[in-house]
Order: sequence, then C-alpha cells, then structure tokens
Amino acid sequence: MSEQVFENAQIVTPEGVVHGRMVLRGGHIHEVAADGAGTGRGIDCEGDYLLPGLVELHTDNLERQVQPRPKVRWPADAALMAHDAQVAAAGITTVCDAICVGFYGGKRERLELLDLSLAAIRQGRAAGTLKADHLLHLRCEVSDPHVVELFEGHRSEPSLAIVSLMDHTPGQRQWRDLERYRTFHRGRNGATDAEFEALVERRIDEQARYADAHRQAIVELCRDLSVTLASHDDTTPAHVAQAREDGCAISEFPTTRAAAEAARAAGMAIIMGAPNVILGGSHSGNVAAEDLAAHDLLDGLSSDYVPVSLLHAAFRLHGGLEWPLERAVDLVSGGPARMCGLVDRGALVPGLRGDVVRVRCAGAVPAAIAVWREGRRVA
Repeated sequence: MSEQVFENAQIVTPEGVVHGRMVLRGGHIHEVAADGAGTGRGIDCEGDYLLPGLVELHTDNLERQVQPRPKVRWPADAALMAHDAQVAAAGITTVCDAICVGFYGGKRERLELLDLSLAAIRQGRAAGTLKADHLLHLRCEVSDPHVVELFEGHRSEPSLAIVSLMDHTPGQRQWRDLERYRTFHRGRNGATDAEFEALVERRIDEQARYADAHRQAIVELCRDLSVTLASHDDTTPAHVAQAREDGCAISEFPTTRAAAEAARAAGMAIIMGAPNVILGGSHSGNVAAEDLAAHDLLDGLSSDYVPVSLLHAAFRLHGGLEWPLERAVDLVSGGPARMCGLVDRGALVPGLRGDVVRVRCAGAVPAAIAVWREGRRVA
C-alpha cells in the first residue's frame, strides 16, 4: 500500500492549524499528528502549509482554452489538457467544469462547442490522463431559444454535479448597468453602436418570450437527477424567492447585499468570485465579496476565470479580515465540497481523500508548490 509522510508542516485542519506530520496511505489521509520534531523519514515541508485540495464549483476556464481568441477554436482535447494543468497547478484537485448551454453563437456553434467539450471531459476521465478530478457544471441560459433541447440531450452525463439557471439579459442582474455591459460586450467583439442596440433589443425580447418557461422546463428535467441546482446573479429578494421555489441550494454570485441576505435567510449557500476578492470588487460594479464575507454572507469562493485566484483569495481574507486560516480555507475546500455532496473530500481529516496542497507564503501571493490527488502527486 502506497504511503506518503509529510513532516514539519503547518497542517490546516477544520479545528485549526497543527504543526506536525500527516500520513497518507492508500490514497486517503491516515493520520494527522502534532509532532513538530519529525522522524526524518518523510517529506520535510520546511514549515510550509498543508491544505486540503481546493474544490472549484464554477469555472469557465475550459471554454477560454477552447476559444482563446475570437473566432479561434482550439482542439477540445488539447484545450482540456491545458485547462487541467492550470487548475492542478493552482491547487485545485476537484473542478466542476462550467460549460455554457445556450447564449453564445448560433445553434449549430453552441451544440458543437457543448458536444466537443463534454466528449473531451469523458475521454480524459476514462483514460486517466487528468490531474484533477473533473465533474460537470451545466450553465443554462434560460432566455436562449434552444436551451431546453440543448440541455435535455446532456442531462444524463454521469459526471454532472451542478446545473445553474442563468439569465444574462442586459438591464438586470449582472448587467443592470447597461454602460458596463456595453463596455464588456464591445471589448469582446468590437460591435458598433447600432449592432449593440440591436443585440440588447433581441436579448430583451428573447427573455420575455422564453425565460420563465425555460426555467421551469429545466427544473423539471432535473427533478429525477442527483444534481445540485444553483441560481445565478440574484439581485433582489424576489430573485432569491424564485430560486428557492425552483429548488436551488446555491446562490452563485449575488450582485447585492440584499440578495445575499435573502439567500442566507432562505437557507441557501452563497458563492462569490475569488477575482472579486483579489480586485477589491466586481468588474460589473456589483457588491464586493469581501463586504459579504465581513457580514457572514459567504460560504464559498469560485475562481471563475482565474484559477490561481482561489488560493490567493483565501489567504487574502485570512489576512484582511483576520479570519482564522481554517475558516478562510474552508471557503475554497470544505464549503464547496459540502454544497454538491462531496463528503469524501475538502478537509485534512483521517479517512478522507488524500487531496493535499503544499503552500508556501514567501511573498504577497501564496504559492502551491506541490499538489497530491488521492495520494498521487499531480503538480
């Protein structure tokens, strides 16, 4: 049976930081002990931190690899390898790849991108070539005319863990500030004013025609699945009430404190973006994640579009809010794991999976200098 012994480490457990040693055996955590002296037979961690492997519930980094530039399509299997290497190097040992269902491009383009991404994930998992444990998060754009049929064809994916209900119609939720939306959209494709106005008009029309019916159809299609439902960009208490009625357990990226407070009162878990923490606020002008954290309105973080932000944000909250390190680390490991029922990981506790990140804090940004998944070193 394979065994790894880590000594002279600052081990971040749910109860606190323990200076000592940890033993992995057979891919699981066998022992955590306060033994600062060490035996000299294990890996000398030189006082570095040992954290549980990070758990990522919502990242579109794979899509960014598949389409690294406008009108550029990278081979999906190669894109997955690049994405996998990035998340593992960032200390992420479990990742829910958030794949967009609807919204971007024409129907054929959307279907092709969805099919290629899912095929690459299936092949990588089957071949055992992936460093991180990849699960699936389908992001369903409810105002898209074709979202239900696109989702229905993939709802039985065995790795499906999360389904989120999104509505990016300009003028509400994330994009209630139309000028920020204009800046974002034109920065991506250089649309003229006339093209932008036509897009806004079309999106608003599609929302009126499809959003409510599609939301309910997707909820119904999920009722017999073992998946976690999430709402997205809740802005008002009414948005949260709708999400709770739909059976959503997670409020992803609420855009206002009022929405986050409503989510907390409704018993929903709250996820915010780690880039929001690092940048000191939302790029869309929405509520700051650190403000929600300071008011106990934060249960998890997502790296969203920057994989390394997850680890960085945890240490930023530890220092900025003077939180115990174990509390901050739970936002990027145990908290997200609990949200989607992954009870076998997310903490350095005997019996759980040997997903471990060795972290060195030699400068302003913590560095994941070594990563193990189920006892096997992957980065």
